[in-house]
Formats: sequence, structure tokens, C-alpha cells
Amino acid sequence: MANSQQMPSHIAVIMDGNGRWAQRQNLPRIEGHRRGVASVRRTVEECTRLGIEQLTLYCLSSENWKRPQSELDFLMHLLEQYMIEERSTIMKQDVRVRTIGRRCGIPEGVLREIDKTIELSANNKGTCLCLAINYGGRGEIVDAISRIAHDVKEGQVDPELLTEERIGEYLYTAGMPDPDLLIRTSGEMRISNFLLWQLSYSEIWVTEKCWPEFEESDLHEAIEIYSGRERRYGGLTMHIDNE
Repeated sequence: MANSQQMPSHIAVIMDGNGRWAQRQNLPRIEGHRRGVASVRRTVEECTRLGIEQLTLYCLSSENWKRPQSELDFLMHLLEQYMIEERSTIMKQDVRVRTIGRRCGIPEGVLREIDKTIELSANNKGTCLCLAINYGGRGEIVDAISRIAHDVKEGQVDPELLTEERIGEYLYTAGMPDPDLLIRTSGEMRISNFLLWQLSYSEIWVTEKCWPEFEESDLHEAIEIYSGRERRYGGLTMHIDNE
């Protein structure tokens, strides 16, 4: 296992393959989502144990609303249940919860439980667990541009002085570090409208395993591979190991 100096500060995960896993097991798709919650629990607990600063999970994309209503209703039920059932563990492990994405379309009961967990965990000092819910990278950029245009019109922003850092302050992820490592399950080689701005220099690791199959050992493997890569940022080679 990589030592702490080689650990990524921020890991983002595209949790893909719940439905495919279920179909391979001759189970309904919703059973894949149910099993996926167990993988979330394992991953959060292991990141907490390893001292990972932030973990961002792609829970529901803005495109997922195209799925059957019965599946969406079950996903909302799972999200609400997770917020209630994991709340004590979140507090015990000193995890701080936040979300990114648009709130529209999410049932009031689910939002209420999300907000309660966010409020209760706001002063925790451990791993930040960021849940991307009803999230889309392009939508995030559109919302940021809209807010910037408003502030320019109001005279609060000089468009001639805009920088990447200033634009970052208008994104959902304002105040969060960009991901060092992106993990994607189910073998798909795309980022699916996830953190388009923030993933510019992230290392990417893909596994053929579907999300319900994702274990602590897979997380360790991703971190090990990350620790051995060279990050250039468009310039000269920079080893992740700074020793």
C-alpha cells in the first residue's frame, strides 16, 4: 500500500455498472443499486481509514432522469435511506458531507434528510464526502456562466479580470480541491459529463468490475497505480513521490 506521502488528496468515483451487474446475476436492476450502497459504505469507510481528504461520488447524473420512473423512485428511496441509516456512522467517523448538483426534481423528503446530514456533519474534521446528485458537468458550467454574467451586469465583476481561479469560485465545487484521481467502474472509457472543469489534470484508473463488486482491495490498487504515475501538468515530469 502506498505511504501517506503518495496518497491522493481527493478521489472522485464514477460508480457505474449497478444495472449490468444485476442483469448478469439474473436480478432486477434495482437490486444492483441496493448492492451498490454496500460498496459506497465500504469505500467511504476505507477512505476515512486511509486519511483521504475528500471523496466525491457520482450518485445521480442529470441524464439519469431518462430512466424508468420506478427505478428513479427506488434510487431516491435509497438515497433517503442512506442519509438516515448512515448518519450515526458519519458522525462517529468524523465525516463531513456536502453535495453538488441541482436540487430541482429531488423529492422534498430526500432533500430534508440530505440537509439534516449536511448540517449535523458541518463541523466534522475528517474526510469530506461529496455526493454529486442531479449533477452534470455542462450544467454546472452553464450555471457558473449565468452567475458570472449576472455579477458582471451588476458591476461586481470586471470581465477583463476573470481568471481560472475566479471562475472556479462560481462552480458547485467552490472551495474544494480538484480530484487527483478519478476511478471508474464497469470498464467504460469516458467521464460521462462528470466534473468536466475539475478533472483537467486528474489521473484516471478504470476497472472492469461493476460498482457492486468494488472492494477495498480495488481502491488500494487504484491508489498504488496512482502513486507510480508521473504528473506533468503540461510541463516537465513531476513524480508523485516527492521523496
